[in-house]
Amino acid sequence: MAKPNPERDRALERLADVGSDLLARPDVAMTRMFGSESLSVRGRMFAFASNAGDLVVKLSEQRVDELGLDNMVMRGRPMREWAVVPYDAGPERWRVILGEAHGFVDETTPT
Repeated sequence: MAKPNPERDRALERLADVGSDLLARPDVAMTRMFGSESLSVRGRMFAFASNAGDLVVKLSEQRVDELGLDNMVMRGRPMREWAVVPYDAGPERWRVILGEAHGFVDETTPT
């Protein structure tokens, strides 16, 4: 059984809340990847809650830089199209960036 993780749990709760409009779409689903629930469009993941309790989203490298976000680091290596949106950024910033992440992945995912 997984250890309790209050930071991730509160991030998952916020993700479900700010992502509720996206989840109402027929091609968006909450799935499990990287050991956490994630949002995907037609099977391609675009956002998830990290163990640290932050939102991790897929965006273009350019957009990550424009937003001033840090890249997600996996095994010591920055992932160029994955950005971390801190929990403290607040729910409205999460909602806006989540919408951008959905749009980015939606454009590149076959129908």
